[in-house]
Amino acid sequence: MKKILVALCAALCAFFPFKLKADEGMWLPLLIQKLNIEEMHELGLQLSAEDIYAINHSSLKDAIVQFGGGCTGEIVSPEGLLFTNHHCGYGQIQSHSTVEHDYLTNGFWAKSKAEELPCPGLTVKFLVRMEDVSQKVLARLNEGMSEDERAEAIEEARKELVEEASEGGRYLVHMKSYFAGNEFYLLVYEEYKDVRLVGAPPSSIGKYGADADNWMWPRHTCDFSVFRVYMSADGKPAEYSESNVPLKPKHYLPISIAGVQQDDYAMIMGYPGSTDRFLPSWGVEEIIDCIAPAIVKTRQAKLDILDRHMEEDPVVRIQYASIYASIANYWKYYIGQGKQLKRNKVVEKKQQIEKEFAAWAAGKPEYKDVLANLEEAYGVLIPVTTKLDNYLREAIMGPQVLSYTKYLLPLLRALEREDAEQVENLAASLSGKLGALYKDFDWSVNRDMVAGMLKLYYEDINPEYQPESFRKMVGKKKGDFDAIADEIMSKTILADSIRMAAFLANPDLKKLQKDPAMALVGAVLTKTAEIYQNPDVQAAIEKMDKNMRLFVKGVREMNPGKAYAPDANLTMRVSYGQVKDYRPADAVHYDFKTTIEGVMEKEDPSNPDFIVPQGLKDLYLRKDYGQYGDSTLVTCFLTTNDITGGNSGSPVINANGELIGLAFDGNWEAMSGDIYYEPMLQRTIVVDARYVLFIIDKYAGATNLIDELTIVKERHCPIAEEAAAVEEEANVAVGAEGHVE
Repeated sequence: MKKILVALCAALCAFFPFKLKADEGMWLPLLIQKLNIEEMHELGLQLSAEDIYAINHSSLKDAIVQFGGGCTGEIVSPEGLLFTNHHCGYGQIQSHSTVEHDYLTNGFWAKSKAEELPCPGLTVKFLVRMEDVSQKVLARLNEGMSEDERAEAIEEARKELVEEASEGGRYLVHMKSYFAGNEFYLLVYEEYKDVRLVGAPPSSIGKYGADADNWMWPRHTCDFSVFRVYMSADGKPAEYSESNVPLKPKHYLPISIAGVQQDDYAMIMGYPGSTDRFLPSWGVEEIIDCIAPAIVKTRQAKLDILDRHMEEDPVVRIQYASIYASIANYWKYYIGQGKQLKRNKVVEKKQQIEKEFAAWAAGKPEYKDVLANLEEAYGVLIPVTTKLDNYLREAIMGPQVLSYTKYLLPLLRALEREDAEQVENLAASLSGKLGALYKDFDWSVNRDMVAGMLKLYYEDINPEYQPESFRKMVGKKKGDFDAIADEIMSKTILADSIRMAAFLANPDLKKLQKDPAMALVGAVLTKTAEIYQNPDVQAAIEKMDKNMRLFVKGVREMNPGKAYAPDANLTMRVSYGQVKDYRPADAVHYDFKTTIEGVMEKEDPSNPDFIVPQGLKDLYLRKDYGQYGDSTLVTCFLTTNDITGGNSGSPVINANGELIGLAFDGNWEAMSGDIYYEPMLQRTIVVDARYVLFIIDKYAGATNLIDELTIVKERHCPIAEEAAAVEEEANVAVGAEGHVE
């Protein structure tokens, strides 16, 4: 009977397919019942909106966490076990690694809870509830306000609403704006601060393909790591303590190893970081012509410096592994985004929207000048601030030794005010962070970074926008940036933890003012602030803020029948779509899945990105895939879900609420997608849950973790199940009456 139902399911699904649609939108879970649930059901979802998001009983949202500051994770066991991406846990894996215990290279597996490694500073946040507070905030605003006055009124409202919702500090509360400041929502979280590393595959598995394959399909990366969340013995969030116990979650995800097929329903819940889908054409041109080139150039220079030092010294290789990966990720992202914005003709698509908006806005006083105002604002800001902003962030604050000045600036201000109590508190707080700050700090790396980044800043930024003191320093050294870097590094207290500790034990204003790193960064920040205080720049910023808000408001009014998802802003979202292949170009077709055969085909022992561990090769040669495969093992698959950075580690969930994989990347051809959604091209790259469990079980032998999980082995087919129920009723009727009526 089972074989008959499986065949029936396949036949009926082929004859009566679910609606096929690549769905744009990172939707607010609070609004799914109102905006999305009908279409989600049409695609095959078997859950209700309350099964996904509820505040009075457990729901899927209670298994989803914001992991650290920029990733997503999911709870997968009744004992607080958490899955996320390998690249999300990379910093923690790196922080526990040494040359003697190189978990980056060899992996790490705790075979008991006693072996799990504490991760100081790592937190996870569970969403308790969302609340639409738009009316409460907007009631305080009026059209006569300047943008500064508007911001002050919003901030007053935020403070009151956050304080009330925090319930005396029980909850962590944020208020976020949506749709460019047209709507506001309150986000209430429980934050857990005792999170421990449980398991990670070696980088040759968890980072297989590395930068060469990053943002690419086909992909064969088993991008996962395992952590555990702990709570106090009385069930509350708590700082790390040996007496803490594993979290008892409100909900955890069962894991399906039944496999995925083309057009299966797929849903992702997580914390996407940033999109800009309402960006006008001038903003797209700014990315193509200014932002992407600036970021690619500065990050390429950093990577070249790190490559040299990491190759020479194994200690430096481990120290800078996480920093290198972070720099490289968005170095390649901006290469791809700039290229695909052109290839996908996004400027032209935005111009078409603006043409429609202009026709609609004609005769509407509120909107008629919006586009002209935006064009004018961009015209003022792009030549002045765009490259300056990016070089300040990427070059001046790029080397660790210069970026650490941000920790001393508050102390400098307190010393200037002669606020002894504040000085003592800040010095004590920073003293406690020195171990973490300097654990992965190398003097020679920083010396070369300072030289390289200051050279780029000097050569690429308009001399009028550079501090006079900096120009004089370069002139005095006759353009020798190595000499400049040597002088800064030899004299600044920021170049090593010993000098920093000595200074913090006895903070001195004059010493801080004369420090060359502090003086350099202070001069750049002062000059940048001076440029921003120019009346023309200030007027352009105000014009930009106001007219972007009106543009977004107007676009939504122009299309009253269309539901718009707000841009991503690191708050929980739901996206839904299907498992699906794609055709990126003429005569090119990509299947929706990859297999372990592809891992072996890519193997290149001479290339560190494509090393295959012997243990994995042995399992492959024996076809020893256990319950996770048969003649082959699926490694990754594609879905049409709409995601972006921050969704890394997000659960990919099937129609029944079961985990089928972890989202970890997007595809190269749609890297313009954060600006303009490309339905025929946009794909999410997912590591299959079967590959994850295979590595934990068969490769690592961490069966203690497998034993915690709820594993679902059968596919659920609503059509076949309904057919089975009908047949069962018929059998009952036949048994009772002897015939079917």
